[in-house]
Amino acid sequence: MKPAPFDLCVAQSVKEVVSLLKQNKGDAKILAGGQSLMAMLNMRLVKPNLVIDISRIKDLDYIKITKEFVEIGATFTQSKLENWPKLQEIFPIIASVLPHVGHFQTRNRGTVCGSVCHSDPSSELPLLLALLNGEVVLSSTSGTRIISAKDFQTGMLSTACETHEFVTAIRFPIMAKKYGHAFIEIARRHGDYAIVALAAIATKDSIKLGVGGVADIPSILELKPGDLSNLSDALNTFAWSLDANDDIHASAKYRREIVRRLGESTLRKACNEII
Repeated sequence: MKPAPFDLCVAQSVKEVVSLLKQNKGDAKILAGGQSLMAMLNMRLVKPNLVIDISRIKDLDYIKITKEFVEIGATFTQSKLENWPKLQEIFPIIASVLPHVGHFQTRNRGTVCGSVCHSDPSSELPLLLALLNGEVVLSSTSGTRIISAKDFQTGMLSTACETHEFVTAIRFPIMAKKYGHAFIEIARRHGDYAIVALAAIATKDSIKLGVGGVADIPSILELKPGDLSNLSDALNTFAWSLDANDDIHASAKYRREIVRRLGESTLRKACNEII
């Protein structure tokens, strides 16, 4: 299939983008890397009157470090993040996950923020943003607002981004303490969306397990080191609390079983890195 007719505007600034969004009152879509949007346009799952291309806005193509977080601009690609020299040092868990995000061809075009905005339940980057308590920066003609990852992702392919605003950056908090990490993904083949993705981080004081691909949004289990003695029961309770979905790839029962069986090994691997 081919897209329904639409107008295309190649924006030159954030000011121009937010002005166009306000004028079009919900009938415009943002194009950054296009790895998700182009497929949806071709299948006519979305039929905007206007597509706003932000890929040439140089002010959005950046990554910067502050004392509290690393901020990534809206047009910064996944491959640029993957090859960022400080990634392994600051965010080893992101470094271990990025090779699972699509394929190197798609990572060359796909943006980090675009993956978060698409909000696919099986996508790895929204899972990491939720696990690390990240934030999303939204801009509109009224200014800028910052929203937490857990509040931003509201459902399958659904976010808290209003029609008159767009995501200009995301923020990954820098963890103050040394942490262990682990990541396991079950997919039909490498590069496919996850049937189930499990990511864990652990410090001497806390342990977190993030699960993607099971419910409509990433799910987070928070534990204390003392809970490891009763981990099987905790994972069983957690797995049954998930609003799991059946689809052509796997049943809800199968997805819960993966969480129970592989969740423990993922958590213990993360914990072993800080011993």
